Amino acid sequence: MSAARIVFVAGLSGAGKSQAMKTFEDLGFYCVEHLPPAVLDETVRVLDAAHIDNIAVTLDTQTTALLHDAVLAIERAASTHATSLLFLEARDEVLVRRFSETRRRHPLSSRGSLRDAIVEERRMLSPLREQAMLTLDTTSMTHAGLKERIAATYAPGEHAPLGVTLVAFGFKYGLPLDLDLLFDVRFLRNPNYIEELRVLTGDDSAVAQFIETDPSCRPFIEKVLDILEFLVPRYIAEGKTQLTIGIGCTGGRHRSVYVARRLCEALAKNERLALAFDARDVVR
Repeated sequence: MSAARIVFVAGLSGAGKSQAMKTFEDLGFYCVEHLPPAVLDETVRVLDAAHIDNIAVTLDTQTTALLHDAVLAIERAASTHATSLLFLEARDEVLVRRFSETRRRHPLSSRGSLRDAIVEERRMLSPLREQAMLTLDTTSMTHAGLKERIAATYAPGEHAPLGVTLVAFGFKYGLPLDLDLLFDVRFLRNPNYIEELRVLTGDDSAVAQFIETDPSCRPFIEKVLDILEFLVPRYIAEGKTQLTIGIGCTGGRHRSVYVARRLCEALAKNERLALAFDARDVVR
């Protein structure tokens, strides 16, 4: 197998593929965008001859035939190279807003409304999503957040730390699509029922003090840390580079934020981890 590593970037239009490729370029990858699948083999041969070690590729998948060719091309590359498929997606309403803000035309817009095009593209790309080693939901991600996630996962280096992202979210807004582990903290006392606490977040000391009075809080956090202490070395040994842990409460504003922060603080002592915190629903 070749020493070169190839990361294929796929996903929904508007979900951040162009930004992802910019990040890979910043990380020292040789980047090839919108490559017809039929010429992938020859392109890889040329780059191998040039001794390029890290390659990032987006393949043209705008028609059913090209998508089929892309799946086969990725499978061929995987037989001779270390490969990974990163898939980017976002919620429909966010994709609609992004296209409206940029006034860009969706590649499949000729097939109906913008929403119809998004639904059709999601259906078309499902074979690639199923093959993805990592799926990122960019619904609430900034460009900086996406760059951080990609860097933590794909930055070259044998001893790169395991990228761990603690995601605080609200179940009433839907389940994030990119979670590896999920913990539900809706059993804890809810500050939302206290008028003076309702407008605050889990980062505020008054909310923290309220949640800490729940006798289940400290044992729960300790048990989660015990689970992670068991899992993290095994994920690292397996070669996993990114772990996304969801902490969910009803609205994603109080309990989930508090617990995710406490877990971040505890895990920060582990030098094998690169930590990130993502409070997805606090701004709602």
